Amino acid sequence: MQLKWTAVALAALSVVACGKKEEAAAPAASPAATAAAPAPAAPPAGDTLTVKIGHVAPTSGAIAHLGKDNELGAKMAIEDLNAQGVKIGDKTAKFELLAEDDAGDPKQGTAVAQKLVDSQVNGVVGHLNSGTTIPASKLYSDAGIPQISPSATNPKYTRQGFKTTFRVVADDTQLGGTLGKYAVETLKGKNIAVIDDRTAYGQGVADEFEKAAKAAGATIVGREFTTDKSTDFNAILTKLKGAKPDVLFFGGMDAVGGPMLKQVKQLGLNVKFMGGDGLCTGELAKLAGDAIGEEMVYCAEAGGVDGDFKAPLDAWKAKFKEKNGVDVQIYAPYVYDAVQVLAAAMQKAGSADPAKYLPEVGKIEYKGLTGPIAFDEKGDIKNGALTLYTYKGGQRTQIAVVR
Repeated sequence: MQLKWTAVALAALSVVACGKKEEAAAPAASPAATAAAPAPAAPPAGDTLTVKIGHVAPTSGAIAHLGKDNELGAKMAIEDLNAQGVKIGDKTAKFELLAEDDAGDPKQGTAVAQKLVDSQVNGVVGHLNSGTTIPASKLYSDAGIPQISPSATNPKYTRQGFKTTFRVVADDTQLGGTLGKYAVETLKGKNIAVIDDRTAYGQGVADEFEKAAKAAGATIVGREFTTDKSTDFNAILTKLKGAKPDVLFFGGMDAVGGPMLKQVKQLGLNVKFMGGDGLCTGELAKLAGDAIGEEMVYCAEAGGVDGDFKAPLDAWKAKFKEKNGVDVQIYAPYVYDAVQVLAAAMQKAGSADPAKYLPEVGKIEYKGLTGPIAFDEKGDIKNGALTLYTYKGGQRTQIAVVR
């Protein structure tokens, strides 16, 4: 796969090729990319097939805004599928969403996963966090239920040997690696400090960032830890200030990153602040207030579109806001696509039986809102994209899409 920059040119960043770019065929099209058709007449009860799609995300707790964003994406996908009158075999499918809240907690995540298994769902989209997605994935695997995560980036998720695990975004190896290289080659970081929140996601992306930054020639002057529920970072930030870093990377979510940025400013730490996709939300500017600065914060979304895909995605985001009264936070479109991929695989198999349509998920070539979707042998998306952002005028501003 070759890294390819689009959007705003980044003259200072050199890109290293690491393989051959996958060709993505796309015979199936996202329904959001076409004009909405009138809802079909309801078929006789005997001609319908009920298809239950499970969705799990933290809709309570500190990152509930992200979980609710994902759930709204799932609801829109279900509504569009039902409006289309999708046929699976010789029956018209009636899709139902079984939405659960894992609160971002691994124990609650496995509990709701078991609940979905017991409910005999036909497929699962979720979870949001790597820390809940990974333990839940064994339950889905044991039950033979296909699971597509729209946002879990820890590489371990798809490296457990399960045939049921898939993801529609790039993983931390690509995410953290690209950010580490960017910190050194574009932001000219020489002395870099790293903090992570000790979650599967936060520690994973921070580890990959650190490896890439070192490989690019930076010195790691400090590595500190917090939790995903902490609000006071003065002790670790004061310690790191003494090491005089020019870049500070945080592996964690926006709910912690926002307050941390405020304390970075209060302590007078003059650094570029970086983070992964968990930090890279529209909400971060609200959480950080004036500490967000101007082109001080840099982050990456584990996905992104350019070219012919940009206009349809922008139109869908406008529809999302009109329907729900809020902007897309980050991963709602990926949830939407994940639901559509499950439905497309069922159509190809002519069955919603997980054992029968699972092989079709692995072979899918789908043209989604978020770009071409096809999976490798592990279940990772082929030729996954990243989108780099900074913040200007309190707004998340795109820098470039990278592959």
